[in-house]
Amino acid sequence: MSWNRKHLLDIQSLDVSEIETILDTARAFKAVGERAIKKVPALRGKTVVNLFIEPSTRTRISFELAALRLTADVINFTAEASSLKKGESLKDTAQNLEALNADIFIIRHSATGAPHFLSRFLRGSVINAGDGAHEHPTQALLDTFTIREHKGRFQGLNVTILGDILYSRVARSNIWALLKLGAHVTLCGPSTLVPRVFEEMGCRVVYDVDAAIENADVINLLRIQHERQRKTMFPSINEYTSLFGLSKARFARTKPDVLIMHPGPINRGVEINSEVADCERSVILEQVTNGLAVRMAVLFLVNGGKGPQELAH
Repeated sequence: MSWNRKHLLDIQSLDVSEIETILDTARAFKAVGERAIKKVPALRGKTVVNLFIEPSTRTRISFELAALRLTADVINFTAEASSLKKGESLKDTAQNLEALNADIFIIRHSATGAPHFLSRFLRGSVINAGDGAHEHPTQALLDTFTIREHKGRFQGLNVTILGDILYSRVARSNIWALLKLGAHVTLCGPSTLVPRVFEEMGCRVVYDVDAAIENADVINLLRIQHERQRKTMFPSINEYTSLFGLSKARFARTKPDVLIMHPGPINRGVEINSEVADCERSVILEQVTNGLAVRMAVLFLVNGGKGPQELAH
């Protein structure tokens, strides 16, 4: 089991063994996070650039902390305070940063394919932290890591993704990962946000939330991506909540061991009831903890690490 890629651009191009290598490496890094001294010198002397052209708080902080835990130097770059405002191109910006001997670029961008574009000419490694409505690979990896921690398997698991699928990069990355690992994926939400075209990926598409969740082993809730929608795709928030929100009544009809997941930020009282979000079946905060381990694993692997066996010492 080993890793030979310089970049992490998407889940779609990974095979099962590559996904499992990341998950197994993340498990080793999660153990590091539970020690008194949480740092390891795997990236000592390396420079990691957080190149966030689209706003982010949680993902950026998670990547920054992951890099610091690996003893890397970190440069945080945000578009608000940069020459991109003055018309400098993304390519110019990245090449100027690389001229400072940066080694790993973590990029979030509103344009689909921006990380793939940068990977073609940068000498360093590129990690996709979310590109438009395309993919968000580390979110899918931390989600699958969390599922594996609790369920121990993917084969035959019923995973329901509920909400705005059309505009969600999280949904796309999760669908690719879960199907490759052997899970059954059901998508549910308003028909304007869950088009039948997703059936071509191998998903089941339903528009009745009760049917979507009754046999689910995992329910992953997504928020409405207002910032990526061209217009309102459903009449009102209240109607969305009544038709598709995970209320206490709906939650009561789910499997007793169902996992409740959410990539955040949560809109309490919209896609999920507050008490459900905070109940013992919710692993939402665990996802955040696991995200740190997964991002440490990804940074370690794209830097030349081969897998968890290197961390056994």
